[in-house]
Amino acid sequence: MAPNARNGDLLYVSDAESGDVTVYAYPKGTLMGTLRGFTDPQGECSDKRGNVWIVNTGTGNVIEYAHGGTTPIAIVSDPGYDPVGCAVDPTTGNCAVTNIASTTQGNQGNVAVFAGAQSLPNYYTPANVARDYFCAYDPHGNLYVDGQLGPNSGFGFAELRRRGATFRSLVLDRSLSFPGAVQWDGHDVAIGDQSTNVIYQVNVSGSYATVAGTTTLGGAGDVIQFWKQGPKVVGGDSGFAFVGFWNYPAGGSPAKKITDEVFKPIGATVSLAPKKKNVNSHSATSHKETLF
Repeated sequence: MAPNARNGDLLYVSDAESGDVTVYAYPKGTLMGTLRGFTDPQGECSDKRGNVWIVNTGTGNVIEYAHGGTTPIAIVSDPGYDPVGCAVDPTTGNCAVTNIASTTQGNQGNVAVFAGAQSLPNYYTPANVARDYFCAYDPHGNLYVDGQLGPNSGFGFAELRRRGATFRSLVLDRSLSFPGAVQWDGHDVAIGDQSTNVIYQVNVSGSYATVAGTTTLGGAGDVIQFWKQGPKVVGGDSGFAFVGFWNYPAGGSPAKKITDEVFKPIGATVSLAPKKKNVNSHSATSHKETLF
């Protein structure tokens, strides 16, 4: 890692082909360093302190790094599952991890919520989501998750209210083809459709979810997990092997691309230097099966 990496904002990108996480200066895009030793790293998320969580899917754990750091400061284990996405609760610091499937019980996944770095999470199973892909918290600590009803079938969307015991199913007013990233964008829940590379801005009221707007990520093949930061959304395109920066919510062609050390990018998160306030620290997420 470059000696000055801790002093500025950083973009972390996980890569399923190289097994590495590359770190770039944000928004400049200069390569600052590489974290190695992962097995199929996928979803990522960051918290308001600038700490970064990386979902290490191949080994069933989630690894936390300090902003610009190279040595893990915490590792939480998620045994028996294939984790793919994560999000940090801005009200508690809890880390939610989406499990696409069980390694022992087939296609049934769930959401694991870790309180701090404790070893045993609380598990929640949304009734309308069998394969849990991505999740995000809003500023109040409500957790949203998307996924599939079954293998390669249907789209599910659910909410766990703050201090709630069970997820409630949400009825979305349109059909998405394949679950993508979920993030609170400052006003709505932003949900990505991997098949179309469209982000939907969704307003949730009770058990209903209504699309209020859309953002098309032009020129992309398969953006798996995006990260919205200020007026930009950034994400790795595993189809065309680049990391793109798009204007948000306008979308259109990428305003910028990174191709340095990018092979099959999956997850992305922006970690703000600790001296700054991270206004988009509560989300994240990961993928179309490698498990692809």
